[in-house]
Amino acid sequence: MTKIVLLVDDETDLVTLLKFILGKYGMEVITASNGREALTYLNGEIGKAVPRIPDIIVTDVMMPEMDGYTMVTRIREEDEFRAIPIIVMTAKGQTRDLFMSVSNVPAFIEKPFEPRTLKAKIDEVLKITGTN
Repeated sequence: MTKIVLLVDDETDLVTLLKFILGKYGMEVITASNGREALTYLNGEIGKAVPRIPDIIVTDVMMPEMDGYTMVTRIREEDEFRAIPIIVMTAKGQTRDLFMSVSNVPAFIEKPFEPRTLKAKIDEVLKITGTN
């Protein structure tokens, strides 16, 4: 079964590359350029009455309009989305402790990273959370 990844990042070159590579691994990648767009997608407000709920969310921290921390906090407040595993992409030196307070963030990956490292982390998190 094809896994759906919601990739949330404002770096268009990185998003394009990751979408291509994860697609090569058989994953369907839905993209959002910030937390607000991701929440809009999850709530079905972008032309689809019922969104396809992603199997996993991969998000950056620093983004315009709504950062990754705010987005994760709001997702964790919604019963329908609370169980979706989230991987947070952090820049070197960014604190992970902030995300620990919103719970259920099973993995972090430090930028820059190799795309295959992200693929391996996605597989690991899906296996651990039982959504693989």
